[in-house]
Amino acid sequence: MRIDVFAHVLPERFYAKMLEIEPGIPKVYAFFNNPVLTDMELRRSHWDGKSKQVISFVNALPEDYVGPEEAAALCREANDELLELYRANQDMFDAAVGMVPMNNIEEAVAIVREQVVAEPDMVGIQIFTRALGKSIADPEFRPLFAALAEAGVPAWLHPVFDQRKPDNNLVFSWEYELSQAMLQMVQADLFQEFPDLKVIVHHAGGMAPFFAGRIDRILPPAQAADFRRFYVDTAILGNPRALDLAVDFFGEDHVVFGTDAPLGILPAGATREICQAIEDMHVSDEVKQAIFEDNYRRLLQL
Repeated sequence: MRIDVFAHVLPERFYAKMLEIEPGIPKVYAFFNNPVLTDMELRRSHWDGKSKQVISFVNALPEDYVGPEEAAALCREANDELLELYRANQDMFDAAVGMVPMNNIEEAVAIVREQVVAEPDMVGIQIFTRALGKSIADPEFRPLFAALAEAGVPAWLHPVFDQRKPDNNLVFSWEYELSQAMLQMVQADLFQEFPDLKVIVHHAGGMAPFFAGRIDRILPPAQAADFRRFYVDTAILGNPRALDLAVDFFGEDHVVFGTDAPLGILPAGATREICQAIEDMHVSDEVKQAIFEDNYRRLLQL
């Protein structure tokens, strides 16, 4: 069984509440209109039967639309609904990844302790490269990283557009945002302060593998080493040579299978293409097995 660590859903009750708050959300991100995000029977019709998905939300973030208390309540309700979705489809899904309100860090920490640590089926939380217009490495968010490290709960790092930029696009911008967020986290010494912190980065770590030489020669040695503390997924829509670079940079034990399903390739994602890319990598069968499942199991100590 392959474990797809980065697959997305859009639970119906949560999405209905977000649309009441802001009806224009589907116009901001066209991929919200993909019915496979919400229709589990349609999703099942496209399922390969070999890959179980770890499900997380697409980026309709309560803190972007409501105040701290309402955002916290929406996140708690959404996490409960996500668990319902997981439990109703355990043949397709392996676990759930929750959301936290970044405009209410006290409640975000409470959700880690009360909804994630206390719930075996929820294995982590999803964070984003920027929150409230600030870098995810901003000191305001440090208590959340402290709580994650203390609890041994991984964070799934997903990109969002930097709204200060006039030319955001889905080809390059999100990969840059991931790379920049990783650099900011490293330069903020998050791994030095919290050595048990675990972060899974979407899209194979963005630009980092290709620019390994610049990372190693420009950053101080300790920060260059910390850059390799991230785990990264394989969600780059194929390209086995790029995945080889990710293994070269992050290590055989820090690359995990992820597809971004059901997004990337219509109608239901790039699972087939990414599986083939992994099979075509210049690595051993043992490393391929580690990518498909074993690294994820070790990461979560399963």
